[in-house]
Amino acid sequence: MQDVLSLAAQNLLSPIVLFFVLGVGAALARSDLTIPEAVAKGISLYLLFAIGFKGGVAVSNNGIDLTLGMTLMAGVILSFVLPFIAFGLLRWISQLSRTDAAAVAGHYGSISIVTFVAATSVLQSSGIVAEGYMVAVAAAMEAPAIFSALLLVSSGGKGRMDGALIREILLNGSIVLLVGSFFIGWITGAEGMAKIEALIVSPFQGVLCLFLLDMGLVAGRGLKQGRAVLRPGPLVFGMLMPVIGSCLGLAFALIIGLSLGGAVLLMVLAASASYIAVPAAMRVALPEANPSVYLTLSLGVTFPFNLTLGIPLYLAMASAVHGG
Repeated sequence: MQDVLSLAAQNLLSPIVLFFVLGVGAALARSDLTIPEAVAKGISLYLLFAIGFKGGVAVSNNGIDLTLGMTLMAGVILSFVLPFIAFGLLRWISQLSRTDAAAVAGHYGSISIVTFVAATSVLQSSGIVAEGYMVAVAAAMEAPAIFSALLLVSSGGKGRMDGALIREILLNGSIVLLVGSFFIGWITGAEGMAKIEALIVSPFQGVLCLFLLDMGLVAGRGLKQGRAVLRPGPLVFGMLMPVIGSCLGLAFALIIGLSLGGAVLLMVLAASASYIAVPAAMRVALPEANPSVYLTLSLGVTFPFNLTLGIPLYLAMASAVHGG
């Protein structure tokens, strides 16, 4: 427990977390601090591009093996199964409707790429190496959870799953850029990295701080608008579900034989909640679901929990079990 608290204290004092806290505080204090929408979108595109490209280069350097295939399969299974666990837990400890519970559950099978990046940063600062292809696992975990959410409400005759929705999910801009830059990095390898290293390596942490500032502003506004959502049941769910997901992620990592860093990243992916791809899909597929419920829980509760306490907890858990 002392190790967890020590790691949490270190993480809380990192620039990315402090900028997130600054954003939340500014929003709650009703400051006029804002990140222009065009700038925020540009930052998001930069992060996705840099993450994908570096992951592709790592795969190019290390090569493809059975472990990669098994890890991708584990990610897809986790993304598909976790919403069913989240749905059951929500229906047990909250009074959310079936539709709202399904919409929330879908967020907890998909992933938060920023939480993934924050965990990568923590590992790097701790000198822990992780498999470079974990970014490909992150991309693979975006969509399955959306189908699970629709299956959860299909028995009630609600939800829409057709060719247009499937196409919209698979061609979501975030997924296209992440996967596309991953393959470009894979094809060009170390030679390609050498040509653009000055763009995607040195500035990365600073750009990430700006993005976390914007996320803090968004989360703070969501907390103000969604106070009615933060009843004990949903609030407990928003902090308990990530821990459940991380435990399943750790189990898969041990079965596959991932390194300590890879295990932590798979735990983080299984513990995080989407606030980009899934909300966009839910607006189309389940328009009757309440956005203030699923956005407040994913961005206002689970995201801060993972960023401040979750990542150090998952690292401590993986270190204790992994022995590394």
